[in-house]
Amino acid sequence: METQPVEFLTQRPSPEDDFTFGFDVVAIGNALVDVLTSSTDEHLTSLGLVKGTMALVDSTQSRAIYETLGATMEASGGSAANTMAGVAALGGQAAFLGRVADDALGTAFSHDIRSIGVAFEPKPVTGISGEKVTGHCLVLVTEDAERTMATHLGVASEFALDDLHDEHLSTTQIVYLEGYLWDQPAAKAAMREAIDRAHAADASVALTLSDPFCVEAHRSEFLELLSNDLDLLFANEEEIKLLFKAGTFDEAASQLAEAGVLGALTRGAQGSVVVTPAGTINVPAAAVDRVVDTTGAGDLFAAGFLYGITHGMDPERAARLGGVCAAEIISHVGARPQADLRRLAIDAGLLDS
Repeated sequence: METQPVEFLTQRPSPEDDFTFGFDVVAIGNALVDVLTSSTDEHLTSLGLVKGTMALVDSTQSRAIYETLGATMEASGGSAANTMAGVAALGGQAAFLGRVADDALGTAFSHDIRSIGVAFEPKPVTGISGEKVTGHCLVLVTEDAERTMATHLGVASEFALDDLHDEHLSTTQIVYLEGYLWDQPAAKAAMREAIDRAHAADASVALTLSDPFCVEAHRSEFLELLSNDLDLLFANEEEIKLLFKAGTFDEAASQLAEAGVLGALTRGAQGSVVVTPAGTINVPAAAVDRVVDTTGAGDLFAAGFLYGITHGMDPERAARLGGVCAAEIISHVGARPQADLRRLAIDAGLLDS
């Protein structure tokens, strides 16, 4: 599918140049399999987990937490991978760069993401039980639909320069970076290289801040990226306030506008806010009958937004599409779409049939 360039983000090759993008978005992130279960506030406290956040754990801690869980359900996940799943579900061309082992979870992850139309060609990694395993995330969902995560990255944390796919990076409109992966030195170096390759190919660069702990750990580097490398930033209300050390959301949004980078900020039930150098646009949340599980809400909002701006939508309309995708994902357990996202977007008047 040939798509139009994102002209308001960066100066891109024009249609007259006979340039065809291979992908709308290429994402780099942790390849994980989610293990979902119901939980309680008391259970989270007993495990030392902070409700609503993600904690990195080693294999021993992961096994110990797993032993306390009730019935579980496995589903392929990973923040940026979920976003690419959403882009593909809408009809877009998406690729994912991440690392898995050749174990059962890695086989399942690879099958799942390819089956929904996302290009995934990882470097082979031989699994070693208890040592080199595919990353997995224990997702504990409380009655209020809030999710708390304990993540063992496994080989996902070993993502490095040789995991980059130059053909994908050189033929995409947007390179989308997952903030979670910034924690790993080798992965950070790879993402910096991906930024350089994106710029060389006139692609735009987007970053999702991922989690408050990522912002607290890498605030100065994220601000540097914002000043020098990014065209688009995704964040929720807490993350953007932490990034700018702002007392209020409005103050943080104002500082983002001054940075001159397009921002797509989510605020839960309050919807989203699009931030441009010219000001902010408030976009209401899409209606949902019942919130079941907020896992992946931000990921799928990003999917709709990215699909929208790579297919000629203005940022406000793209945010509305993101809202439709987020509403679908929070209506069920799991972070991958279950309903037909494109049909939902058509029914909402955002896409043509």
